[in-house]
Amino acid sequence: MNGERWMPDGVSIMIPAFNEEDGIGPTIEAVQQAFLRIDLPGEIIVVDDGSTDGTVERAARYEGVRIVRHKENRGVGIARNTGILEARYQAVGMLDADGTYPADSIPALVEGLGEYHMTVGARVGRKVARDWARMVPKWLILKLACYISGQRIPDLNSGLRLFRRDSALRFFNILPKGHSWVSTITLAMLSNGMAVKFVPVDYYKRIGRSTFHPLRDTYNYIMVIIRTVMYFDPLKVFFPAGLLLLLAGIAKLVFDLVRFNDIKESDVILIVTALLVLFQGLLADLIVARTKLLGNGGQR
Repeated sequence: MNGERWMPDGVSIMIPAFNEEDGIGPTIEAVQQAFLRIDLPGEIIVVDDGSTDGTVERAARYEGVRIVRHKENRGVGIARNTGILEARYQAVGMLDADGTYPADSIPALVEGLGEYHMTVGARVGRKVARDWARMVPKWLILKLACYISGQRIPDLNSGLRLFRRDSALRFFNILPKGHSWVSTITLAMLSNGMAVKFVPVDYYKRIGRSTFHPLRDTYNYIMVIIRTVMYFDPLKVFFPAGLLLLLAGIAKLVFDLVRFNDIKESDVILIVTALLVLFQGLLADLIVARTKLLGNGGQR
């Protein structure tokens, strides 16, 4: 980052909500209290994602809260995109409407935006309610994300974060509609060399029922991570795959020569496939590098 601190004109906090009538009120109140500690104009945007309960009615009880409604449930990622587009200020934040995230951490996240493109509330604080059924897949996904980004990521998919609005808009075309939205924007910024700060926060037991589906959403997270790295660093996918195929092909070739004194068709197929994968990776990497160059004004 350069020596000048980035100064936003205000803070927009969006709260995506789908059937969160029990949690929306306490969440709004907590954000309002946090705003008292921020020396900037602020707004709260509740993005109702097609709720069928009393979420909208309860949110409407609070003065100064702007409610944006989807006629039908479109996914939490789409709700977050709507909130970003509706935001009036340059600093945009989000947290879930289920009471899991400490809104009193928002001022610290806002302060960090002076030097970072995004600040993330990492759920590694002293009080963290854990869902043990999700621990193993989340750990595997996190390790994959760390390998792909080449950086240590304390929390890949935290729903409490703030970012510069313009920085988020750069990646609108790749942000998914589901829970993997937060993972995608984290990887996208890290893969593009944008500064991201992780701030330790607590994490509480949710109010109401979760919409997270363990199998479907875990699969989506993995696919999103692979797809995201294909946009920004494809060699991280192609090179290990190609190298593994090449080693397997060479090992099989040596085995067949020693055991049968012959070269099998499958040996040739494995090695040729490995070379094709490696060359595709190099081509994809050149395309990504060229795209970044043009995006930075490299075209004359």
